[in-house]
Amino acid sequence: METTRRTFLKAGVLAAALLAAGGGWYRVTHPAPPRGFVLDGEARAALDAIVPAILAGALPDAPADKARAIAATTERVHQTILGLPLAAQQEVQDLFGLLALAPARRLLTGIPHGWAAARDVEVAAFLQDWRVHRLALLRTAYAALHDLVLGGWYSDPAHWDAIGYPGPLKALA
Repeated sequence: METTRRTFLKAGVLAAALLAAGGGWYRVTHPAPPRGFVLDGEARAALDAIVPAILAGALPDAPADKARAIAATTERVHQTILGLPLAAQQEVQDLFGLLALAPARRLLTGIPHGWAAARDVEVAAFLQDWRVHRLALLRTAYAALHDLVLGGWYSDPAHWDAIGYPGPLKALA
């Protein structure tokens, strides 16, 4: 039995249609889970370095207490980010991805080594630079980091007295 060109083309179109239908059926029956924010590795180290720079003067003086406060604040920031819409989580993920990538970190922050070895003065200097930078994108990134860290810090009721916040109204609680 000899295969003609027309038969070969028909078989190819039919096979492509079957593959497309199978792929569509698989996507409908197996939807991909929404991808949320992940804080790990160098991104977590970046946040651990940024927290004390933003909270300078508010953290405890004892090294063990300071380390616990930083870790707790980092975790509350992580939980806050997970509560954002997926699009906002992706933007924050992109920001931390840039901060974690060595060439981008060096170019954007001026910190030549990893975040774990970054000194507080280096981190404070890069944050100040971003706060007043001529590029609105870096000013916005600073504002996001600032608001996330302060929100994470003051979401703990133990810190409310420092700012005179009495807490939510008792009638609403």
